[in-house]
Amino acid sequence: MALEVSAPRGPGRPKDAERTERRQREILDVATRVFANCGYAATDVQVVADELNVGKGTVYRYFPTKEQLFLAAVDQGMQKLTQTVDAAAEKAEAPIERIECAIRAYLRFFDRHSDILELVIQERAYFRNRKQPTYFAYRDANIERWKELLRELIQAGVVRDVPVERLTDVISDLLYGTIFTNHFAGRKKSLASQCEDVLDVAFHGMLVPRKRGKHV
Repeated sequence: MALEVSAPRGPGRPKDAERTERRQREILDVATRVFANCGYAATDVQVVADELNVGKGTVYRYFPTKEQLFLAAVDQGMQKLTQTVDAAAEKAEAPIERIECAIRAYLRFFDRHSDILELVIQERAYFRNRKQPTYFAYRDANIERWKELLRELIQAGVVRDVPVERLTDVISDLLYGTIFTNHFAGRKKSLASQCEDVLDVAFHGMLVPRKRGKHV
């Protein structure tokens, strides 16, 4: 994959922001794959440059250090996740269906992009001193609208009247655990079946309706 390199800007020549963003995405797409395959510590930026058919200095022009390159790749991955989940949820009209579509999109995304999940793992391993990992920064930045949606469902009598933080924490932890189980242990059934299992347990629980009030 070749990375387009333009001539230096002349005096008064406006910067092409769209072209710059496109180059950054190209670099980050390749960097994501290289970091996922080789690991952060073993990756040389030269490898990324070689795959792009550019000089190492071109990569450093956009990302001055390997650390910045890696963290930008993680950030781009979380942007893609957010956009994918949002786009899926927007296709549904009913609130409960928006949640279902979001959960399916989340699990499908990591099933198709295990390289991004690998970067999430590596960030925790190599940058433990960061105030907050990128994954959780994006989760926290986007969780409020899901809380609001759950409040609407509680008010409508569709969802039990419990603190929405409890609901979002449990669902978030369930999904987070699922993607890591799939990554490390392997998914034992089809993705569609797994999505249905997660949705069924998340929405209906384990107990039959007549027994629920006696044990919780």
